[in-house]
Amino acid sequence: MSPFNQTIHNHQTFTLTGIPGMPEKDFWMAVPLCLLYGVTFLGNGIILVVIKVERSLQEPMYYFLAMLAATDLSLSLSSMPTMLSVHLFDWHSVTLDVCITQMFFIHTFGGVESGVLVAMAFDRFVAICFPLHYATILTHGVVIKIGARVLLQSVSGVLPVPFLIKRLHFCHSHVLSHAYCLHQDAMRLACADTRVNSIYGLLAVIFTIVLDALIILISYCLILQAVLGIASREERLKVLNTCFSHICVVLLFYVPLTGMTLIHRFGKHLSPIVHMLMVNIYLLLLPVLNPTVYSVRTKQIWQQIV
Repeated sequence: MSPFNQTIHNHQTFTLTGIPGMPEKDFWMAVPLCLLYGVTFLGNGIILVVIKVERSLQEPMYYFLAMLAATDLSLSLSSMPTMLSVHLFDWHSVTLDVCITQMFFIHTFGGVESGVLVAMAFDRFVAICFPLHYATILTHGVVIKIGARVLLQSVSGVLPVPFLIKRLHFCHSHVLSHAYCLHQDAMRLACADTRVNSIYGLLAVIFTIVLDALIILISYCLILQAVLGIASREERLKVLNTCFSHICVVLLFYVPLTGMTLIHRFGKHLSPIVHMLMVNIYLLLLPVLNPTVYSVRTKQIWQQIV
């Protein structure tokens, strides 16, 4: 076996990283991590149970909220095994296949979350602009088809990523920047040409995240136009209040994601702690805050929880 092949073989195992520069304090990250995951599972689980049990909440708006809660649970479960193994058990090694599997699920459920937010924006658009036709447009069959399309679109968009990573040779450093595997993080460790990976990653972001954000923006422009046509100020505020929770969740999703993407592309000179904070806000805080926003802001859900 040639030295080059030996090097490639030796780097089929990646090393996960905890807090940059503070490995001795990794154990103390386990407590807040366990709390975050516990709150995530409890909050999203309660929303799923309440929507399933309470018949008055079995409407398209709440079905989409249930999809969002299920996606948040899945996103947390995708990152949890390696996060806890690093900070709780001090296990830093992960094989290439496990790393690829984890990045597939993290990126897939990130795309699903973006698609569900678009579906929720469409729900608000129909409810406000076409209230008399809401029940006929958003039937149970249509909601199921929208959910299936969002899932299929995200899976098909991320599916090439494992094959693009698998074809690369890793002969440089095998230390990842986070306690979980991301495509852009693993890609930078390759000693082969990664232009195909970079181009595909950029196109995937444009045709999923950016396009979804534009659709949401257009939806709210049309909603605002319809709301401004309402004569009563009280009625305008009442209608806009039904969109407030969704707007908060959209900002919670796209602001950290945009910051994470920009820092990865243009902020390579920044401290590793900045990169870690942006990604952790996206993966850890978002699934915690989403159910909190909807539980507090949505009167029907709060009443059923109480």
